[in-house]
Amino acid sequence: MESQHYFSAQPAGPDTRRPLSVVLGGARRDLVTSSGLFSPDGVDKGTAILLDAVPEPQGRRMLDIGSGWGPIALTLALKAPDADVYAVDVNERCIALTAENAARLGLGNVVACAPDAVDDALTFDTIWSNPPIRIGKQELHALLLRWLPRLAPGGRAWLVVQKNLGADSLQRWLAEELPEGFLVRRAETSKSFRILEVHRAD
Repeated sequence: MESQHYFSAQPAGPDTRRPLSVVLGGARRDLVTSSGLFSPDGVDKGTAILLDAVPEPQGRRMLDIGSGWGPIALTLALKAPDADVYAVDVNERCIALTAENAARLGLGNVVACAPDAVDDALTFDTIWSNPPIRIGKQELHALLLRWLPRLAPGGRAWLVVQKNLGADSLQRWLAEELPEGFLVRRAETSKSFRILEVHRAD
């Protein structure tokens, strides 16, 4: 992490683009990155575990909560080219990078934007996220309660959380706080990470 303030709207430090070559969706992708954001030099371990563990995305509208430079949103868009993929982040640099990287890959189905720019009426069939645990418990809880209830009926969310950063307590909290009809389970444990699944009943 180059900046402890990567979750700020306007991160400190120069926005200097540099090349980034990573494997997403089973192929090498030539993208760009910058400073002042989470894991600027590649796909972090938690995101890599999430992308390896989740089933194929389902539905016509999808969401990445906390997009960074875009690895999750870009993968969703590559795997589901007919879906609309929303990539939300509070960091303006991350929004710009996700949009630029989507354009580099010819992905016209990615909408990179600030949270408040998403229509409140929209629901999502698939949500993938490596949520920003380090923003603090209160802010994290508010973030998850903003988006997870917007799963469409039958929709599923997949979250990756480090065990030592409270994955098990977060699982219990989500089970208690989400509305009736939402089921929360631990789908997988890999290395020091948990994959949590949230399913909204049909």
